[in-house]
Amino acid sequence: MARYRFHATNGHAFVLDAVGREVRRPERLTCRASEVAESVMGELDDQEDWSEWSVTVHDLSGRRVLVQPFVSQAGGASQSA
Repeated sequence: MARYRFHATNGHAFVLDAVGREVRRPERLTCRASEVAESVMGELDDQEDWSEWSVTVHDLSGRRVLVQPFVSQAGGASQSA
């Protein structure tokens, strides 16, 4: 099991994951990234446009392993690895 950090950013604001989370299977990273995006959208509810936001996932060495755009509140989703 590996530990990853899930940071959220729009290029100007940044939500840092200093602790990280253990993920058993790498294919679960996209699911966890979506959960992080939903959490940030709930906490920063004064935002109206999430199109510039993404979750960047890093292993403990700091290597970026995934970048996933936020899911729009309108219901659409897009992912990239």
